[in-house]
Amino acid sequence: MATRPKVEQTVEYGNPASFWVEYPSGLVDLSRSQHSNDEAAPPPLRSTQLDIPVDGERVIRVDKASTAAVIVDMQNFFLHPDLRDHPTGLKCVDPLLKLVPALRAQGVKILWVNWGLTDHELKTIPPSLVRGFMKNGRGGFGSELPGNFGRMLMRDAYNSELYGPLQEEYLKGQKAGTDVWIHKNRMGGIWGYQSALDLYLEENGLTTLLFGGVNTDQCVSGTMIDAYFRGYDVVLVKDITATTSPAGGLENILYNVGNSWGFLTDTTRVVEAIST
Repeated sequence: MATRPKVEQTVEYGNPASFWVEYPSGLVDLSRSQHSNDEAAPPPLRSTQLDIPVDGERVIRVDKASTAAVIVDMQNFFLHPDLRDHPTGLKCVDPLLKLVPALRAQGVKILWVNWGLTDHELKTIPPSLVRGFMKNGRGGFGSELPGNFGRMLMRDAYNSELYGPLQEEYLKGQKAGTDVWIHKNRMGGIWGYQSALDLYLEENGLTTLLFGGVNTDQCVSGTMIDAYFRGYDVVLVKDITATTSPAGGLENILYNVGNSWGFLTDTTRVVEAIST
């Protein structure tokens, strides 16, 4: 992936209410805290902010209170070995278990965005989605899964819980008031008018979103692209997202995020930014 050249002079993007400032040093300030005023040097880092290195020889500055991790579909249905083979998805678990507590300690919200259907919603899902989640015309949303996994992707079913230790991690954060469970009923979490995720982001003044989950080129990208279209800051954390698609599916999303939609980083760089 070609690296975007650094700007030769300070550039401000956006409008008076929502703006980024990019500096010749490679810092891109997403905090919306101070307009550029044509200054060549960025203002000092505040205690309420983080400077996170990203791909492309850049560093993004974010406001902690306006930042959230959006973790998509790390559920038993997609990850549990008794239901499917998803080794790359399982590799995301350990990095998530390091990242989430570190962000939580900084006051960053953790949003677990998952399938969780109601019986009423089964009647409103479009045919393309219904067919896509069926095998040979059988099963699909609401059908009984083997063992004790319950009905497929229904709210409160075991297959809809987070995989393994992630469920326990969410419960810790829920008790602490930093983690929120948000149900979705489409591939993307910000589709249509006033989705639960979009409303939560607006009501809590969240503008910078650190994305992870499965599958990168399906539900993660569906949520991420809509966030990009609506003006949220998109940051994909590479080692907490994976897909079962052939290699090109992942590479295409990484290319588009790094080249156009936003920024790419990893858990090591985020955790180090927190610890410095």
